[in-house]
Amino acid sequence: MVKLVVGLGNPGREYEKTRHNVGWMVLDRLADKLGVSLNREKFKGLYGEYRGENGKVILLKPLTYMNRSGESVSQFLRYFKIAPEEMVVVYDDLDLPLGKLRLKPKGSSGGHRGVESIIRELGTSNFPRLKVGIGRPARKEEVVDYVLSPFGREQWPAIEEAVDRASDCLNLLISGEPLQTVASKCNS
Repeated sequence: MVKLVVGLGNPGREYEKTRHNVGWMVLDRLADKLGVSLNREKFKGLYGEYRGENGKVILLKPLTYMNRSGESVSQFLRYFKIAPEEMVVVYDDLDLPLGKLRLKPKGSSGGHRGVESIIRELGTSNFPRLKVGIGRPARKEEVVDYVLSPFGREQWPAIEEAVDRASDCLNLLISGEPLQTVASKCNS
């Protein structure tokens, strides 16, 4: 049962439309679909609550910047008495082609600093994650600039579609569908 959905990103207007903020884009879309306002602040995060048939689900955008996301996430889990397995983290993934989705029950950070921070703070990597593909830059040394730069105009249609599909996948999890079932529908 999902009780917390975390979208990873960075605060500030300069990061709004960047590749690294695709987790926030998905969470914003999900909040819109559920009619949830992400207007409450607690534990270095912006959040809102959805009350559905299966109980309360918190939607969280950590405001700590990507590399310290675990600080906010761990405090929310402790305060609301939520187990890591009852949380889903959505974020950008360099190793997936642009617009592809991958829902997994657990795994490593794959080098993603936001996920590394969460694993470090929680002491476990046993939590579901939904990755949204942003593709890789041409040269490895350009990764930091790449993830912090906006999508190109020609990339927006694919990202808009991926954000919409990702929010639908999260909605299925919130409604109680098993992770494996949702993964078979959403992984592309």
